[in-house]
Amino acid sequence: MRRAMEREWTRRQFVAGAAAAGLVAGGSGLLRAQTGMTGETAIQELLAGNERYIAGKITSFPEDLKILQEKTVLKQEPFAAVLACADSRVPVEILFDQSIGHVFVTRVAGNVVTPEVMATLEYGVAALGLKAVLILGHTNCGAIAAAVEGKEVPGQISVLYQHLMPGVRDAHGDVVQAVKANVVFQTRLVRESSTVIAKAIKESGVKVAGGVYDLGVGRVTLIA
Repeated sequence: MRRAMEREWTRRQFVAGAAAAGLVAGGSGLLRAQTGMTGETAIQELLAGNERYIAGKITSFPEDLKILQEKTVLKQEPFAAVLACADSRVPVEILFDQSIGHVFVTRVAGNVVTPEVMATLEYGVAALGLKAVLILGHTNCGAIAAAVEGKEVPGQISVLYQHLMPGVRDAHGDVVQAVKANVVFQTRLVRESSTVIAKAIKESGVKVAGGVYDLGVGRVTLIA
């Protein structure tokens, strides 16, 4: 009985805290992660979550998943998009300490902007009202290393090279710098090649940024 009461108290604490933070719109049945956010505050919320992750003070796991699921069944209102690498060591929601309905995630090897990825990001900005887009690279990226080496690869893997080389070639064979150069290039591509996103930046204050996730430390550092 005592444990049941403690669980119920924890659940009530979360609901109260989430409502106060603008995460839960009580009467609407929707979770509104965007409420009151600007492009800049959206990026800062991601970085704040990353600091909680590094400190081992995750807050997203204890949240009442049943409530979150119920609030997002009919509609999603994430506050930011993250384009990340498909690498299994880069779990976006975990490293930013975000839960269901908060982040619109797209993942592809090398965190490259293909036409399909751009369309996905445009959908997020235009249809979902995202406040920010973050392009996230990471240290020790296998896709970047392969592009730097330029070795022949099987199947469709080489298709990635055309999207990686514009950034990678500026690093002159240095994989560490290539990771950063690729993030800078892909971030610029999102800012400048999409009329949808460019309009949102100008008219709605949407922020597009680029960062690198350090696998060893766990920290995300903005570089673009």
